[in-house]
Amino acid sequence: MSSKKFYAVARGRKPGIYTQWFGETGAQVQVSGFPGAVYKGFPTRAEAEAFLKNPPNRRPRKPAAGNRGAAVSAQISAVPDADQVVIYTDGGALGNPGPGGYGAVVTENGAAREFSGGYRLTTNNRMELTACIVGLGALEKPSSVVLYSDSKYVVDGITKGWAKRWRANNWMRTKTEKAVNADLWAELLSLCEQHDVLFRWVKGHAGIAGNERCDQLVRMQSARSDLPPDTVFEQSRHR
Repeated sequence: MSSKKFYAVARGRKPGIYTQWFGETGAQVQVSGFPGAVYKGFPTRAEAEAFLKNPPNRRPRKPAAGNRGAAVSAQISAVPDADQVVIYTDGGALGNPGPGGYGAVVTENGAAREFSGGYRLTTNNRMELTACIVGLGALEKPSSVVLYSDSKYVVDGITKGWAKRWRANNWMRTKTEKAVNADLWAELLSLCEQHDVLFRWVKGHAGIAGNERCDQLVRMQSARSDLPPDTVFEQSRHR
């Protein structure tokens, strides 16, 4: 579990100190999608208060007029902590379901690492979730993370609390319908509880370097002829 128990939001929708990251009263909703958000997690309230009194002066670059791509890049570059880990993820399956792949680019301490893999029969959503799991699973210690995904299924599932609600209801989406991909959602939630993760949605195929590289990894893996089985998915199709 992360040792950070207090979250100081110096620049966001409602600046202040928060004692939780997720949820309607947590810090994440104050900074997610807020241009130039400035925030940081601390183990003590005193450190959080000191941060608010003298926060770093970080503001996003102003893009050139009419340059939509620059606007996207400017928003994404507004990373509030120098020691923050940045993860880009992507996943997909040909035919959905079909052969699929996932890719993750993890940048930590200025160094980027790439992770990828695939399965012979799977779905887009399972690969999107797997990419996040692999990226976060590569971290060796509790970390502050910004994770960029072009999957609204993944981002909304975490930020809107859907996955936590499904877990609390014994992985039922409704009273009569089971939640899909419960095995992967359970893994992802567990990792999110070990790290401070800010999920951000990005538009795919928009020229964002990290996203484009992940897409390349996905395509390469999906085209392999020696992909292993996605055992959970294949077994679910025969029930």
